[in-house]
Amino acid sequence: MKGCTKCLPFGWILGDMTTRQRPRILVVGGGYVGLYAARRIMKKLRYGEATVTVVDPRSYMTYQPFLPETAAGSISPRHVVVPLRRVLPRAEVLTGRVTTIDQKRKVATIAPLVGEAYELPFDYLVVALGAVSRTFPIPGLAEQGIGMKGIEEAIGLRNHVLEQLDKADSTTDEAVRRKALTFVFVGGGFAGAEAVGEIEDMARDAARYYANVSRDDMRFILVDVADRILPELGPKLGAYGKKHLESRGVEVYLKTGMNSCVDGHVVLGNGLEVDAGTIVWTAGVKPHPALSRFGLPLGPRGHVDTAPNLQVRGTDYVWAAGDNAQIPDLAARKAGVENAWCPPNAQHALRQARLLGDNVIAALRGFPQREYSHANKGAVAGLGLHKGVALVVLGRLKFTFKGRLAWYLHRGYHGMAMPTWNRKIRVFADWTLGMFLKREVVSLGAVESPREEFYEAARPVPAVATPQTERVPVSTTGTGEKVNASS
Repeated sequence: MKGCTKCLPFGWILGDMTTRQRPRILVVGGGYVGLYAARRIMKKLRYGEATVTVVDPRSYMTYQPFLPETAAGSISPRHVVVPLRRVLPRAEVLTGRVTTIDQKRKVATIAPLVGEAYELPFDYLVVALGAVSRTFPIPGLAEQGIGMKGIEEAIGLRNHVLEQLDKADSTTDEAVRRKALTFVFVGGGFAGAEAVGEIEDMARDAARYYANVSRDDMRFILVDVADRILPELGPKLGAYGKKHLESRGVEVYLKTGMNSCVDGHVVLGNGLEVDAGTIVWTAGVKPHPALSRFGLPLGPRGHVDTAPNLQVRGTDYVWAAGDNAQIPDLAARKAGVENAWCPPNAQHALRQARLLGDNVIAALRGFPQREYSHANKGAVAGLGLHKGVALVVLGRLKFTFKGRLAWYLHRGYHGMAMPTWNRKIRVFADWTLGMFLKREVVSLGAVESPREEFYEAARPVPAVATPQTERVPVSTTGTGEKVNASS
């Protein structure tokens, strides 16, 4: 019977006692926090002390701060994702979704990509689902909008923008041309400002190879309901970022929202109406909606209510961190900021993941846990090639940087924050080659439907209807010869 169990794809589910005799640490989510927390736990675990299981719908982790540069063609898409099974060779990596969690039984329901759902028992739980795009019921948004949360969206945005340039260069219809060359970005945070800066930079560079398209023909619009862009960098750098984008021809409308975008017809809150072929939605994020089915205490905005030691309040076996967690910012509160919470950024996610892994090991061994406290070290943002803004905080001192130096700080920080040396080297290699080689301006939109051409060639050809020949009546002569009736 033991041999039969091992032949099954999930034999350990049905009774592999060598695994179930150990405590199971279930990590829900393979993003930044999930990956680093699992690595930290695996690093500190003794041999046979526990089993680490990571569940995520994707078999890779995406480093989201590099998505704008990926969309602009500065970094290869494969270099900003990290394969979970390679990085976590001693962990169980399951490709699927955790649909529900039974807190009383300590059982999670796993829905794999194919096949029926099954139950997986656990002893300790790490919630690291992250966040999804925050959307609103705007007419046409679901059909026309493009997000910036996954590598697929970055690839699709790049192909889409270059296809719009191809379309504008090949048509004589002025309305079609104007719509194709109008790009609207909704949201002026890091994702929105960096996306519009990188895409504008790429489009400006690509326009040199089109006979009938120039940068003056394009229209870039950035919209935000706030009173400034890049609010994390402060008012001065936010004002500089707005002025810089406007100097490059980007129209920036603040305190303005988008009312509708049906069929690409964008209607803004300030009365402006334009037809846009590209609508990019980067208006913030919200906690993963699956959290509502886990039976965990949630905050007013849907985040998991988490104590300073990253343990979910009211439990002694569940931890949470990252974008899906509501974690008190102890450093800011000590500085006098009441009700301060850790913002959803890579700076906090990395440090929270490491401490979370340490606290899980401490709980496993019966040791006290530490509280998370991290003072803000600043922020960086890239606005295109050789363009950026940066804020560096050293204690009470704050240093602001603009232009090329800020761009170097942006690349240096995120390059080192990229998980694994394999991916660090590949990313820096892409940047190095970009110094000597021209940017690629090839649209590979066909990859979104790669079988279309083969299907056209392989599908059965419909039978062509052959015209029926008219029958000619004949008659016979007395000699037996057949002659035409018309003759």
